[in-house]
Amino acid sequence: MIILKKPWEVSESEVTPENIFHQRRKFMQAGTALGTALLLSPWKNVAASMEIGSYKRNVITLDEEITKEQDVASYNNFYEFGTGKEDPARRAKKFNTSDWKITVGGECNKPGEYALEDLVDSNAIEERIYRLRCVEAWSMVIPWLGIPLASVINKLEPSSNAKYVAFKTLHDPRQMPGQNRSILQWPYREGLRIDEAMNPLTLLSVGMYGKTMPNQNGAPVRLVVPWKYGFKSIKSIVSIDFTEEQPPTSWNMSSGREYGFYSNVNPEVNHPRWSQKKERRIGDLFKRETMMFNGYEEEVAGMYDGMDLRANY
Repeated sequence: MIILKKPWEVSESEVTPENIFHQRRKFMQAGTALGTALLLSPWKNVAASMEIGSYKRNVITLDEEITKEQDVASYNNFYEFGTGKEDPARRAKKFNTSDWKITVGGECNKPGEYALEDLVDSNAIEERIYRLRCVEAWSMVIPWLGIPLASVINKLEPSSNAKYVAFKTLHDPRQMPGQNRSILQWPYREGLRIDEAMNPLTLLSVGMYGKTMPNQNGAPVRLVVPWKYGFKSIKSIVSIDFTEEQPPTSWNMSSGREYGFYSNVNPEVNHPRWSQKKERRIGDLFKRETMMFNGYEEEVAGMYDGMDLRANY
């Protein structure tokens, strides 16, 4: 049997040592011994509910420079902690993620309340280096840690009626001061079509840069959907529901004309208030061209065959 490797898959022999992550663009030629795994100490969140130990390195990677860890940890949109880019890092320091629970419901055979470790097998964690494209026309390249969302969905056994997967963020204004303002309708909501959720690229992430997920980046668990604008990658998830109807999503509820349900990265469809043709990679001086589906067209475009990508952006 011949197994054809997908364009975004690499072998363990192509793993890059961390000390050269930020020194070379051509890091895919650097290697470590076959089958090695790296043991790193966790990011020091307050009462973090999941620590990162061994994991498979560079399961998916890019021939692009990784964004500096400090930039990713300090430049965030997480309106639960404020609208400024620096607010999440400053205000989320004492965010308590211990004993984290996720409620599962809707069209599935195994509803209930689950501890995070019941859904995320720590032995199955892998590193995936993805582009992140914000709808505000800036971008990053981030080494996430997590497991395929499909593995969690299969465990929960959705029924044939499940056409969508809906997610909610924690609603706790005491810990999340931004929720004391009516910026959005809290809690934050997001959703995917079931085939999008099951796509091999869709990641349920519990860390980045070899460490536990920082509070300001969505601790303890968030979604990463690399071909969509960043606001689709919901943070601090406490609820997963399988639905037959398309679920409401926060930014679409706030301004449906500006933020579609699908929100796939598309340089040919501008935001009503700015162009999406180019983006500013954090750390770079000049803008670059935005790629269709954020560069993942080969892996995801087939899901949208027959759809008007302008009307359903």
